[in-house]
Parts: sequence; structure tokens; C-alpha cells
Amino acid sequence: MEFVILYLIGIIATTLRTLAGGGGMISLPVMLLMGIPVHSAIGANKVSNTISSISSFYHLYKKKEVSLKESLWMIPVSLGGGITGGFIASKLSGDKMYILAIFLLIFAFITSFMGKNHFSGNEPLRMNRVSISGLFGIGMYDGLFGLGQGTLMFYLFDYMNIAYIRAVALVRLATFSSCFGAAITYIIAGKIIWPVTLALLLGSLTGAHIGVRIVEKLKPKYVKPLLRMFTIALIIQILAERVF
Repeated sequence: MEFVILYLIGIIATTLRTLAGGGGMISLPVMLLMGIPVHSAIGANKVSNTISSISSFYHLYKKKEVSLKESLWMIPVSLGGGITGGFIASKLSGDKMYILAIFLLIFAFITSFMGKNHFSGNEPLRMNRVSISGLFGIGMYDGLFGLGQGTLMFYLFDYMNIAYIRAVALVRLATFSSCFGAAITYIIAGKIIWPVTLALLLGSLTGAHIGVRIVEKLKPKYVKPLLRMFTIALIIQILAERVF
């Protein structure tokens, strides 16, 4: 029964994660309530997210929504951020990590009202100071804490005036890279409970395919409200964890 629950969690969390990020606000708390150790729960999320992310990206790549020439340089940048964050996580206190998460999410929420973009632009992904520093920083945050990483990435691509369906593909590729780096650190540390991780992974793969099909039908004007709703939910969840 535990593995069925994990499979369903993987479906729901990854479907939401594909649409607007924030899937970890479902999967991680439920896994902790099930009695799974925190490092094993985080590690399972990293491993399953690594595989489901590249699956989503490949689906959109096959449909020519994004090109490898445009996006491949993201992999070493996000991977480096994820590995860096994984190392820093062991040296930071839990309180500091929660403060960082709340600050970043509030900052992203406020700035979402400043621009006029609504994922309706058609700019290509360019390698510049904003994209490199943004991807590395969010990748590092993913290795550190992770909750809300995808949502922050969507805000970054909206700021860069990238169309929604292409932003989804790029977010999933960046997520694959940073999660792969973080997953390596958890595997080496021996924190992975493989039966738990595989059940979550199977659900995540199913959720990834459901998510990309919804993305293809979702109108860009609905994405910003969806992102803001997820951001508020993430902030409330993080604050609630600190209070209770």
C-alpha cells in the first residue's frame, strides 16, 4: 500500500511541477508523514525528478518546441549549481535555509507584478549574465533546499520573455541538470531507499507525460496566476513548517 501511495504522489507532484513548479510541496511533506527519513525523502525526490524531467524535455524536444543548440549550455551551469548547493547544504543550519527560501519566493512573487510579460514572448534563450547567474543560482538553491525551484525558474524565463511551452522545456532541462548533481551527492552518501525511490519515480514518469499534454493546451495568460497561487502556497507551507 505504501508503494501505491508513493506512485500516486509522484503522479500528482510531477504533473503540478511540470505546469508551474512546486511539486515538492506535495511529495516531500507526505513522504515525511509516512515516516520516511528526511534525507531519504529529499534524495528520492531528486532521483525521480532527474528522470521525469529529462522525459518531459525529450517529449517537447521531439515536437521541436526547443532546440539542443539553444539549450545544451544550460546543463553544466545548472549541474554546477546543484552540486555546489549540495555541498553548502551540509554546512548551513536549517533556519538559514528556510529564511533563504522564503526570501527568494517573496522576491519572485513581488517581481511577477512588475513586468508586462505573460509568457507570450518569443525570445530565444541567450547565454548572458542574467541567464547564467540565474540558472546557476537557482540550481544551487535546488541543491540546497529545492522547494519552489521550478517556480523560480519559470519566473526567470518569463522575465527573459520566453514563450510558456518553451519555458516548460527549458525548466525541465535545467531541473534535470541541478537534480542530477544533487542526486549524486545523496546516492554517494547512501541516503537513498531504492524501493521508495523507484515507486516515486514510476509515478513521476506518469505525471511528466500528463503534465506536458496539459501544457500543450494551457493558454499563456493563465500561467502567471497559476505561478502566483503556487508561490503563495509554498510560502505558507514553509512558514507553517517553522511554526509547527
